[in-house]
Amino acid sequence: MSKPLFEQIVSDHGPMVLRVVRAVVGPHDAEDAWSETFLAALKAYPDLPSDANVEAWLVTIAHRKAIDVTRADARRPTPTDDLPERPSRIGRPQDWDPDLWKALKALPERQRQTVAYHYLAGLPYKEIAALTGGSTDAARRAAADGIRTLRGTYPRGDDEEHPAGQAGSRDNGVPNAMNTMGGSGR
Repeated sequence: MSKPLFEQIVSDHGPMVLRVVRAVVGPHDAEDAWSETFLAALKAYPDLPSDANVEAWLVTIAHRKAIDVTRADARRPTPTDDLPERPSRIGRPQDWDPDLWKALKALPERQRQTVAYHYLAGLPYKEIAALTGGSTDAARRAAADGIRTLRGTYPRGDDEEHPAGQAGSRDNGVPNAMNTMGGSGR
């Protein structure tokens, strides 16, 4: 017994699959689920035994595609009529200084975390220690080491005024630059 052509399978069972996915996912997503069902079926059809129940096989695939559509819908943002009066620009990567982000990314993880938690979130070292699993002194040291490294690696436009390490260049612009990333600079 030979299998029918796949086009015949689509012709014979397509309307039934559409009814099934329409009932499961609703009319808006039914066509996408139907298409995904038959794309998956086309890929698997050569391995389908010739005596298989094609209708049950297609319903199984349709069921799985309907679950995929339902899960995808759950991850999509829900539109709302109420928009905030003033959108926040805090913490959006496109607002960050890309050179500062590169310098931060190059820091060891513990230093990057403590710098972010202290200078961006304004957390005291005691709370940072609780978050990162170290002591207060270790958090303070990691933040200091991170800032020292940033002072040496973060390119600034006004380095001539306050070279790294010179008196009066305590921040070397790093915490101030992090303010543009949404931090408090404390």
